[in-house]
Amino acid sequence: MDFTSFTLLAAGSDLAIEPAAREDADGVELRMDFADAPLSQLEAYDGDLPLLVTNRAEWEGGEAADTAERLDALERAVEYDAVTAVDLELAALDGAGDHDAGRVAEHARDHGASVVVSTHDFEATPDRDAIADRLEEACTYGDVGKMASTAHSPDDVLAMLGATRELSAAGERVATMCMGEAGRHSRAVAPLYGSRIGYAPVDPAEATAPGQYDLATLRSLVEQLSSES
Repeated sequence: MDFTSFTLLAAGSDLAIEPAAREDADGVELRMDFADAPLSQLEAYDGDLPLLVTNRAEWEGGEAADTAERLDALERAVEYDAVTAVDLELAALDGAGDHDAGRVAEHARDHGASVVVSTHDFEATPDRDAIADRLEEACTYGDVGKMASTAHSPDDVLAMLGATRELSAAGERVATMCMGEAGRHSRAVAPLYGSRIGYAPVDPAEATAPGQYDLATLRSLVEQLSSES
């Protein structure tokens, strides 16, 4: 996955979802921090879709402890041929936490995997300039800069879409979305403004973030909007 165009990922903690995801997804995000025996799952994986691996730290909304072992697991994960991308937190690359996340980015690139650098705001959505600044910083570390924030109004979504368009028009690869009901539609609309990655569960009951559509619905919405634009 090089994210040169929009890529829709089936998000989940069990690679057994892959057969059901093939019709609508371009790849699968394995949330290692939610998964049972994620490295064993990768060892056994024989699916068709490429994988992005995420092992989200607790301080960024995940369930993984901030230990060296969290990063060690990601380094081992990117050694599997099916893993073609890894997600790392901007804060971890920018000095937060007690461990060197940069080594994972280097190891991923050594194994031909793309690096998605993500940042989240679970409380609110910053203004457009602040969003653009954070995305630009994420892009300096990764092949894709990703930002998800919580929207409370249409103005929040407009700020995110405006920053997405700004960075995309400048040649950066970004992935953006607003969480929560007020921002739900951004997941379908953001690709029109240049967002390169979407996330959705095959089963809506398995959502990993607030406001996610199920996979088939998001694929249909993105395709319909893209054909109309």
